[in-house]
Amino acid sequence: MSAQNVTIPASALHFLNTLKENNNRDWFNANKDLYLKQLSHIEAFADALLGEMNAHDVIETVSGKKSLHRIYRDTRFSLDKTPYKTSWSGGFTRATALRRGGYYFNIQPGNSFIAGGFWAPEPRDMKLIRDDISFDPAPLKKIISDKTFTQTFGSLLGEQLKTTPKGFDPNDEAIDLLRYKQFLLQRNFTDKEVTGADFLKNANQTFILMRPFFDYMSEVLTSNPDGDSVV
Repeated sequence: MSAQNVTIPASALHFLNTLKENNNRDWFNANKDLYLKQLSHIEAFADALLGEMNAHDVIETVSGKKSLHRIYRDTRFSLDKTPYKTSWSGGFTRATALRRGGYYFNIQPGNSFIAGGFWAPEPRDMKLIRDDISFDPAPLKKIISDKTFTQTFGSLLGEQLKTTPKGFDPNDEAIDLLRYKQFLLQRNFTDKEVTGADFLKNANQTFILMRPFFDYMSEVLTSNPDGDSVV
C-alpha cells in the first residue's frame, strides 16, 4: 500500500468513544488487544505522514511510532483522575537548531486538528520575537493576513498577555502581536474528513502551509539584526 492510500479507519474513532465511556483500568486491560489493533492504524498513518513531510522538510523524529504520545494520562496533579486520554496525538520535531517550530496532530471524535507553532517559547526566544515584531511587524503581518493562511488557519492562536509586555510601548503599532505568549496555528477537521481518503494529503498540505510562518520565526530566532547566525 502506498503512503497516499493510508487512512484512519472509523474504528479508531469508535474505540476512543468507547474508551471515553469506560475510562478505567479494568475495561482497558480487558480490551488491550483492541487498543493495540487501533493503535497500529494510527502508527501507520503517522509513519506515512512522516514520509510525506520528509519530502519538504527535515524531521528529527525517526518514525511514526516515535511521534505518538502515550495514551496514559499523568493524573498526579489533576482533578481528573481518569487514567487514559481519549485522543490519538503526536508531534514531529524539525531537525537542527536552525529549523524552529513544531508539528502536532490530534485525532479525537469531534475535535480533530492539525497544528503547529511555538507552545512555550523560552524567555530569550520570546524577547527575540518581540524585538523583531516591534522593529518591523510587516513581515509577520503579511504572513498571517495572506489569503491562503486565513483560509487554512483563520488567525494566529495562543495565550496572550492582558497587559503590555515589559519593556515595550503600550502604543506600539504591533501591540496586538507583542502580547502573544504562544504562537500557534491550527486547522480543524471533521470526523468524516479524518476517516476520508484525502486526510493524509490534507494533513501534509497543512504542514506545508505553515512553512512561511516557520521560516520567518526560524530566521528571527537564529540570526542577529545583521543576519549573522547566533546558533
